[in-house]
Amino acid sequence: MGSIPITRSNPPAAMQRLYQAGDRIEAQLLSDFLHRHLVENAIFGDYLSGAIGELPANIYPSIWIVHDRDLSRARDLLRRFLDDGRREPAPSWVCRNCGELVDGSFDLCWHCGSERP
Repeated sequence: MGSIPITRSNPPAAMQRLYQAGDRIEAQLLSDFLHRHLVENAIFGDYLSGAIGELPANIYPSIWIVHDRDLSRARDLLRRFLDDGRREPAPSWVCRNCGELVDGSFDLCWHCGSERP
């Protein structure tokens, strides 16, 4: 059974803030990207906007780095993450192995797992 994330409004003092996301989805995508690169992180303020109801507010989730030793690497990964989001969409391609048409955003064929030519 999966774990339920704990959302806090304020991070512990020892953590370093890396990035303030535009929304919950961007925060989760960045957090997952960092975790895939073995950078332990936490999202804070994720559910605060729901707590204020209909009132206008600029409350956005933030990504915090757990270990100081990972902060420099996390900043490099953040640049990569943001650059990938700005990149022009690649054209679709045909898999050499199975002939399947694959969306340009994928580097592997969804059908057989072969790499993009």
